[in-house]
Amino acid sequence: MHTANKKMAKVKITQVRSTIGRPEVQKRTIAALGLGKINRTVEKELNPAVQGMINAVNHLLVVEQA
Repeated sequence: MHTANKKMAKVKITQVRSTIGRPEVQKRTIAALGLGKINRTVEKELNPAVQGMINAVNHLLVVEQA
């Protein structure tokens, strides 16, 4: 029962730079976030896994509170 009722923060993630010429691992991270084209936006719950993916490709993204 440690975090069962705790609400996770939501974030809006927008891809603003292309993955052309980027390492394959960064392309896969973008795909795992549900992105893939410039100006695509997804809304995700901010958990440690999503935070790690955002940190790995933050130079390609803009992140806002949802």
